[in-house]
Amino acid sequence: MQITEIAFTGYPVTDVPRARAFYEGVLQLKTSVAFEHEGKSWIEYDIGPGTLAISNMSGEQWKPSPDGPAIALEVADFDAAIAELRAAAVRFLIEPMDSGVCRMAIIADPDGNSLAIHKRNPPKA
Repeated sequence: MQITEIAFTGYPVTDVPRARAFYEGVLQLKTSVAFEHEGKSWIEYDIGPGTLAISNMSGEQWKPSPDGPAIALEVADFDAAIAELRAAAVRFLIEPMDSGVCRMAIIADPDGNSLAIHKRNPPKA
């Protein structure tokens, strides 16, 4: 087997309009694909070569959780991103920190799913 890329990262949500307000309003992601089937939704956001999907299609098999996987979203300006998140009253699970290699913070979406806001530090000369 040869894995060539990550097709998408998916996050379960319970309230699609609320989730879209967060991902599209607060995080300013642009919808690349959205479809509905029998009252359930699947929404994708292309981010560079990857895709983040949110959905309420799986019901009881796939539940939001702060304990599950987390995607790291690379930002152009870490301090500005943190300020925007605070202004939007987004809940921080881990406050901004510097690991030496990067700066990051962990936030929660409206369903409690974890997302890392991330900025790589410039390489040292």
